[in-house]
Amino acid sequence: MGMACGVSIFPLVFAMSVTCLLMVAKCSNSTTIYEELRARGLPVGLLPKEIVRYSINASSGEFQVWMEQPCNAKFENEVHYESNIKGILGYGRIGELSGVSAQELFLWFPVKGIRVDVPSSGLIHFDVGVADKQFSLSLFEDPPDCAPQVNAHVEGELRAAW
Repeated sequence: MGMACGVSIFPLVFAMSVTCLLMVAKCSNSTTIYEELRARGLPVGLLPKEIVRYSINASSGEFQVWMEQPCNAKFENEVHYESNIKGILGYGRIGELSGVSAQELFLWFPVKGIRVDVPSSGLIHFDVGVADKQFSLSLFEDPPDCAPQVNAHVEGELRAAW
């Protein structure tokens, strides 16, 4: 079996399989993380401009993004992004989020999830564990500039991720 006219077709099948795998690998990250957000009904401004690399599992929605360094961006409140951010993308939501925190008054709270309200409401909700903070979707239309973190987070400092 696998022989045609006395010649094995295994090398041909193997070569075709490798070529297909290389094509899939090359095209698998042809989109940006911002396009991935938009395709799932999320605003692109949830993540800063400084993303250098990302990965996503298309079937589970698990994603991870990398930046060269942690940074802060300003919306209505200040938001801190770690150099590595993880979560699970679903349509109109990000669950199991880590690596993002937001400041409310003088405290920092971890952002555990994000969800877009009914699109016509123009609202987006941030789950910070103890509360649900809502913002205008218009704040997140474009990826924000993110300034390098000025004060390095000191061990023992009270900081909660938003």
